[in-house]
Amino acid sequence: MLDLRFIRENIDLVRAGALKKRIQVDLERLLSLDDEARGLAQRGDQIRAELNKRGKEIAALAPELRSAAGAELSALKAELKAAEERLREVQPLLRDLCLRVPNVPAPEVPEGEDERENRQLRVEGAPPSFDFEPLDHVEIGRRLGLIDIERGVKVAGARNYYLTGAGALLERAVLNLALDLMVERGFVPLSVPVLVKYPAMEGTAYFPGGEEQAYRADKDDLYLVGTAEVPITAYHADEILAAEELPKKYVAWSYCFRREAGAAGKDTRGVYRIHQFQKVEQVVICAADPAESERHHAAILGNSEDLLRRLELPYRVVDVCGGDLGIPQVRKYDVETWMPSRNAYGETHSASCFHDFQARRLKLRYRDGKKNRFCFTLNNTVAASPRILIPLLECHQRKDGSVHLPAALRPYLGGRASLGP
Repeated sequence: MLDLRFIRENIDLVRAGALKKRIQVDLERLLSLDDEARGLAQRGDQIRAELNKRGKEIAALAPELRSAAGAELSALKAELKAAEERLREVQPLLRDLCLRVPNVPAPEVPEGEDERENRQLRVEGAPPSFDFEPLDHVEIGRRLGLIDIERGVKVAGARNYYLTGAGALLERAVLNLALDLMVERGFVPLSVPVLVKYPAMEGTAYFPGGEEQAYRADKDDLYLVGTAEVPITAYHADEILAAEELPKKYVAWSYCFRREAGAAGKDTRGVYRIHQFQKVEQVVICAADPAESERHHAAILGNSEDLLRRLELPYRVVDVCGGDLGIPQVRKYDVETWMPSRNAYGETHSASCFHDFQARRLKLRYRDGKKNRFCFTLNNTVAASPRILIPLLECHQRKDGSVHLPAALRPYLGGRASLGP
């Protein structure tokens, strides 16, 4: 959430940022409601002061004057009541509009309508070439007994699956490798709740606007998270940290849930777009310093790239354009891994920088000398499964039907060097 004062003093910058992100927001109505709220609050303070003053004076008035003075007090009280009632109506409208104002993107963010106009920064590794007709992950998984989509659909409906046998072990191996990598780099591991309250979703900027993508437990008024980013970033909500504690670096392995509303007919084959998955997520909470935030952004991106190198997978990094940037991000880099069945790179990681946008919503602060300041937050995927299994199986398949296992995974799979029929 942007500070209202910042919006008012930088209205052209905020308007240009929303335009770059292709996000519509009624800034004029927001400022109008803010003016009204300020006026109502100011008038309320004036009336309360006047009532206090006149209340003390009325006792000293002559009896014949008290009736008129009492009528004036009653009129002031009625005006105060009306002002307070209107303020109570205006404040939630103003807050809702504030929550929908997008963060201002960094000047370096490329222009563009959607993901097709993201700017490629670099390519690492070459897509594999095969001297046989390669299979997609669905067929590889079926032949090797790794993936069972039919029974997943039978039990849980469309976009569901089972990982079976070595497939389940392979998923665990990848996620264990990801978690161990982050712990080695000083990230504190957390085991997090995946059912959270509305303020945690609002605080991380998934609500309002993303309600259709989330599963809700109506009886308990809780929401299943789509990423561990939510419970990790909300971990220190409503707290004031000491400056010496920063940066905070956390990593969590959790289940994640997404309704994929609006994705009907899109990516229906295989496990690219599904409702339930597991993910290892990294989050950094740092001081309110853009230069420091930029360094952490590069570092968390590098962590994910290192994992892909250990998995011996070709990938590319793209600078996400304005039209593909979400409401809260200042800047975002996507890592896309080569997927032979798509004959294209598919997104596997998103490294996001928010500055204080999430922290303001979460009241996540730190003490800088005598002043409390809002923290900066960042996050990125380390590994998300089963999507990461798509390039892992497809890129490492062999002519004899087996799948090569990168050396980094073998200690987690009993030393196995391949998965065979």
